[in-house]
Amino acid sequence: MQKLFALLYKDVLLLIRDRAGIALLFLMPLVLVFIMTSIQDNTFKSINESGISLLILDNDNDSLGLTIERELEKSNIFTISKEINHIKPTEATLKDAVASGIYQIGIIIPAEVTKKLKKNSKRNISRAFSGLPADTTNRIDTSQISVYIDPITKNSFKTTIFSTLREFTSKIENEIIIAEITKEINQRLPFNKVCLSSKNSITFKEEYALKENSRIIPNSVQHNVPAWTMFAMFFIVISLAGNMIKEREEGSVNRLLTMPCSYSTFITSKILIYILVCLLQLLLMLLMGVYFFPTLGLPALKIGVNFFAIFIIALSSSLAAIGYGVLIGTLSTTHQQAATFGSISVMILAAIGGVWVPVFAMPPFMRSISIISPLNWGLNGFYEVFIREGNTFSVLFDSFKLILFFTLCLLTSLLYKRLIRK
Repeated sequence: MQKLFALLYKDVLLLIRDRAGIALLFLMPLVLVFIMTSIQDNTFKSINESGISLLILDNDNDSLGLTIERELEKSNIFTISKEINHIKPTEATLKDAVASGIYQIGIIIPAEVTKKLKKNSKRNISRAFSGLPADTTNRIDTSQISVYIDPITKNSFKTTIFSTLREFTSKIENEIIIAEITKEINQRLPFNKVCLSSKNSITFKEEYALKENSRIIPNSVQHNVPAWTMFAMFFIVISLAGNMIKEREEGSVNRLLTMPCSYSTFITSKILIYILVCLLQLLLMLLMGVYFFPTLGLPALKIGVNFFAIFIIALSSSLAAIGYGVLIGTLSTTHQQAATFGSISVMILAAIGGVWVPVFAMPPFMRSISIISPLNWGLNGFYEVFIREGNTFSVLFDSFKLILFFTLCLLTSLLYKRLIRK
C-alpha cells in the first residue's frame, strides 16, 4: 500500500506541473459546453421566438389571403412583414428582397383568388345537385400562389412553409365548398334551414413522452452537458498518454520497476488519479449546468434524483476513457504520435457517438455505426438519468459495455508491454 501511495503522489505531481494539460482537461470542456449550448439554444429561440422572416404581398384582400396571413401569424414560426420601408412591395421588389437575403421567404397571393374559388365551387356544386357530371372543361379558373425562397434557406423551412400554405388553402377551400353546399341545400329544402360546419372535431395535443411524474423536458442543456462531459473524459488521453511516454523516455518506469513495484501497481496509480480527474470534470460540468447557465438565461440542467445511477455511469465512463488513454500511451512511441492519434481518434469517436451532432439527426448509415463508439454508450447512460429519469438498472447495460471496453484496452496494453515492448 505504501508503494501505491508513493506512486499516487508522483502522478499527482506530474499532473499539476503540467499547467497546459490542466487547462486542457478542465477549462476547454467548460468553454466548449458553454459555446455549443448557447449556439443551439439561440438557434432554437430564433426559430420559435423571433421567427423566420417572411414578406407577404396580398393582392386578394379576401377570405383566402386574410386567412393565410392570420394563420401564419398564429403559428409563431414566422415574422410577418407586409411592407418594405413602409411601402407596399410589388412582385419585383418582393422577389429582389428575398434574393438579397433581407427576407427568407416571400409570398404573393394573386388578386381575386377567393372569388375564383367561390365561382368554381358554386358551379361544380350546382352541377352536382342537378345531376350533371363535373366540369372538366378549361372554363375552370385557376390561381397560383407564388412563393419565393432565399437560396440559403434550409430544406426543413421550405417543407414547413409549403405544408403550412397547403393546409391553410385547403382549409379555406373546404369552408367555401361547405358554404356553397349549405346554400344549395337550403334553397332546395322546404323545411328548416341546414347549417353545416367545417370546424375540426379532432384536435391535437403535443407533449414529450416522459415517464410518470417526470418533469424533465429535453433541451439544449440536457443534451450538451452529458455530451461534452463524455468528450472531456476521453480527452484525458492526451495528458495520460503524454505522462506515460514522458516517464518512459526519462527512464522513470525502469527505475520504478527495479524496485519491488509491479507494472500493475504503476498502472493502478494512474487509473485512480485519472478517475478523480474525470469525476471532477463531471462535477464542474454539472455545477455549470445547474447554477451558471440559468444566470445567462439558458435552461437549468435537471439531473434527476438517482445520484447512484449517475455515479455508476460516470465511473464506468471514466474507466473507459482511462483504458483508452493507457492503450494510446502504451502503443505510442513519441508525444507527437500520442497527441495526434489520441486527439483525432477521440474527435472521430465523439462525432460518430453523437457529441457533435445528436444521433437522431444523423443519416441512417451513421446512426448504425454510432453504436461502436464508447462515447455513445456513456452518452446514452447519462440520457437515461438526465432525461428519462432512469434508475440504476437502466444504465447497467451501457456501464457494462464501457467497463468491458476498459478491460479490453487494459489487457491489450499489458500484452503489448509484455510481448513486444519489454
